[in-house]
Order: sequence, then C-alpha cells, then structure tokens
Amino acid sequence: MITLFLQNTLDMALESAPWLVLGLVAAGLIRAWLPMDLVSRAIGGSGARSVFRAAIIGAPLPLCSCRTLPVAFSLRRSGASKASTTSFLIATPETGVDSVALSWVLLGPLMAVVRPIAAIISAVSAGLLVGRTEGETVAPRKSSPLEVSLTVEPAPCGDDSCACDAKEPAKGWGGRARDGLIYAFSDLLDDLALLLLIGILAAGAVITLVPPDLLSAWGSGLLPMLLIMLISVAMYVCATASTPIAHAMLFTGVSPGTVLVFLLAGPASNLAGLALVRKELGQKALFAYLFGVGGMSILLGLGPDAAIELFALHELVSVDGGASQANGPPIMLSVACLLLLLVMGIKPLRRLILPVSKGED
Repeated sequence: MITLFLQNTLDMALESAPWLVLGLVAAGLIRAWLPMDLVSRAIGGSGARSVFRAAIIGAPLPLCSCRTLPVAFSLRRSGASKASTTSFLIATPETGVDSVALSWVLLGPLMAVVRPIAAIISAVSAGLLVGRTEGETVAPRKSSPLEVSLTVEPAPCGDDSCACDAKEPAKGWGGRARDGLIYAFSDLLDDLALLLLIGILAAGAVITLVPPDLLSAWGSGLLPMLLIMLISVAMYVCATASTPIAHAMLFTGVSPGTVLVFLLAGPASNLAGLALVRKELGQKALFAYLFGVGGMSILLGLGPDAAIELFALHELVSVDGGASQANGPPIMLSVACLLLLLVMGIKPLRRLILPVSKGED
C-alpha cells in the first residue's frame, strides 16, 4: 500500500512538474513586464469598466491570497473604489497563469478554460454588488500589527536626501525578465511549495485509498456545492495548491461543477482575508462580497455539470489518477522539471544558483 501511494504521488508530481515550471516562467514574466502603476491607473476610478478591468488584470497575476490582500488594500488607499478593489481581490487569488497551466494537466482542458472565465465572472459580479455599498464609509483607525505586516506602501521620507528617494537604474527587457524569473523561482515558489506539497500528497493518498467514483452518487447538485463552499471558507488554499486536491475530488466522483465551487470559493474566502475585507471595506461590503463569491460560485458550478451531461464532454475532464505519462511530456523532461523545482524549493541549494531575492531573509 505504501509503495502504491508513493508511486501514485510520484506519478502526479512528474506529470505536474513541466506545467508548473511553465506556469512559474509565465508568472515571472508577467510580474516583470506589468508595471504596478499601470495596474493602479486601470483599477482607479468608478463604474463597471473599472470593475471589469480589475478582474481582467488581476486574473493572470501570480499572487496568492496572502500577497493579494496588501496589494489590493494599498490600491484602495490610493483611491481605487470598493467595487474595483473587490474585483481585483477575488480574481487574483482564484486563478493565475500558473494554476491554469496545472489545471490543464490535472483537471483537463475543459476545466482549464472554464476556471479563469468563471473567476472573472465571479469577481465582476461581486465587485458590482460591493459597488452598491460605495456610500458606506469606514472610520479612520490605526493599523493592526497584521495589517502593518501586510502593507506594501513605502515608508515616508523626511527629506530629499533620504535613501528611499534614490531611483533604481532603468532595466531593459532582459534585466526585467531575469528579475521576474528570480521572483518566480524564489518568492512565488516559496508561497506555493508547502501547500502544493500537501495537495499532491493528499491527492496521492486519495487515489491510493479511495475507489474511483466513490462519491459519484452524491458528488453533484446544490447540497454538495453548499457543503464544499462552507468547507472552503475554513480552509486556506491558493489557486495552484488547490488544483491537486481538485484532481482528487474528480477522481472520487465529485462533479466538475462542485470542484469548480471549491476552486473559486477556497482561494477567495478564507477567514483571515474576510476579516480584513470587513475592516477595509465595511460590514455591508463584506456581506455583498460573500454573497457575490458564494452565490456566483454555485451558479457557475451548476453550468459545467449541465453542459457536460448535455454535450457529453466527459473526456475533456481529467480523472485518470495522474498517470497519463504516455500522453504527456517526455519522461526525462518531467524528471528534469521536478528536480528543478526541488532544487529551487530548498533555499540553501537555491542560493548556490540564484541571488538572494528581496523577499528572502
């Protein structure tokens, strides 16, 4: 049994590794070439257009919930509306180029396409709902220690000679790409590594111990979706790390629509994030946020289940237990990518290859 568990876990890790490396590379390049001042200008303003732009810009960004919160609230304090802040806050952790790449191999092409589209729809819907509370104001207050640790605004300088006024030399495309890749294989990989490892181990255990399609009798419909949504609120999962867990859910017979509810609600509605949403945006905005995320997740979950049954799209959803190496990348490429991720995920080894990033101690 232990040997089978290790084999299933290794198979999933090998199958996922090339796509995860591809996703990290794309995430690093997006971070390098998408200026934050452009993000701030796009999200600024009010109305449905700013909400839609916030969702479109936030969806591919390589930020998990813990990194999205400070960025979103910094944009809010810089003048972004509650509606566009909410849209950015939901779309960014629900999906990303790295999670889409991993979804393609672990969940199938249908889910890889539906997932980012559903994330944008839920983000825009919740943002528009929160926009109806825009007249609500939040009294000025002192930041808590947690919020101080999340703040990304630079410290104020007292005079013109302050060191933080010094601007870094402008970097060309090559230099910015290099910095983006360093970020992807250091800070971003650090954010994902532990939860991704737990997700792959959990998926390997489920594939080993649970018979296929065990939950198919009650793994779809409104009640399972509500249950999954409630469980997701108590969990902390990022978009990428939730993907192996979603694969295991598909393997046990949970419907793709119910899995989609988990993929949308989990990254966007953890308890710590909801507490900060309440403080920053207000009580009414929090209720609108929860209604938008929860309600739209369920509505969007019902759609794929109906479409799969109606158009017989079952083959586009992956439930093969993570063992389709014959149709995947060459085994040597998978091994090389997995070794690369292992080396980059161990800081002492990584520091022999990459310079220390700004996010490391």
